[in-house]
Amino acid sequence: APYVQEQGMLSFDQTVRGTMVRGIIPAEEDKVADFARHMQSGSFDALQAGRFGILLGRDLALALKVRTGDKVTLIAPQGLVTPAAVLPRVKQFEVVGIFEAGMFEYDSALALVHLADAQALYRMGDGVSGVRLKLDDLFAAPRVARELAGMISTPGLIVSDWTRSHANFFRAVALEKTMMTLILFLIVAVAAFNIVSTLVMAVQEKYADIAILRTLGASPASVMAIFVLQGSIIGLVGLAAGVVGGLAIAHNLDIVIPALETLTGATLWNKEIYYINELPSQVLPADVIGIVSVSFVLTLLAALYPSWRASKVNPAEALRYE
Repeated sequence: APYVQEQGMLSFDQTVRGTMVRGIIPAEEDKVADFARHMQSGSFDALQAGRFGILLGRDLALALKVRTGDKVTLIAPQGLVTPAAVLPRVKQFEVVGIFEAGMFEYDSALALVHLADAQALYRMGDGVSGVRLKLDDLFAAPRVARELAGMISTPGLIVSDWTRSHANFFRAVALEKTMMTLILFLIVAVAAFNIVSTLVMAVQEKYADIAILRTLGASPASVMAIFVLQGSIIGLVGLAAGVVGGLAIAHNLDIVIPALETLTGATLWNKEIYYINELPSQVLPADVIGIVSVSFVLTLLAALYPSWRASKVNPAEALRYE
């Protein structure tokens, strides 16, 4: 989808906001973006050549205090040079719709106009700023960008993809994911240590009982199996509670986060920092199975040492003072 993208300023009733103006062809843009599905008011198809209509992001519209049907003034920085001064180009646009893309960068600073209107305002003739492509596999974008860059020999043309457009953001997300994995491992390690300490205390308290079992013919292996089973039950109960609680929270984040914000009075998810309006949640069965499996294995390993100590109890020593 071809587009024109330039900077501008929007003015309405003595309120001025900087904006990124993007000229589009609605029918073509709908193939590469989902603005039409995120309209809060008005219509995406209301952008028509020559009508000078404009679509505003929700936060931008709130900042300007405009509604659908209002007329705003768009000021282009490229102006007319006169002997007295440089006069910016000014054009009045009618707000034909308001969208909420869910990304703060777009909702707070993006204005969509028809491609022909943008070309006329910025005096670009038939030229465009670029062409946007949408792939079936979004993770193939870097490879496709490299291939296109190798095919294009025209000087001045740049091929970019979504991983470069917000490179710092995605690096931060990758770092957060690594840190969350480390934190999760530490939590599981602490839980395993708690199981070890619990079973060690149980062995200490049950010394006499273990000795009696041994005198009745219980083998060291059977005594060890008892405490391994106890540790496994503790681990399974904890895993079941964790999985149920985790899935419940993951599927109801849109309820949990506002409730916590209301309860604590703090903003837990600031869209100005994280760029998106809500915390997305996707449960991956493979990840859940992997985490549960590793946690259960650590639980079994944690139960081995106390169980081994229990199997080594000497009945004569344990019952000497009983």
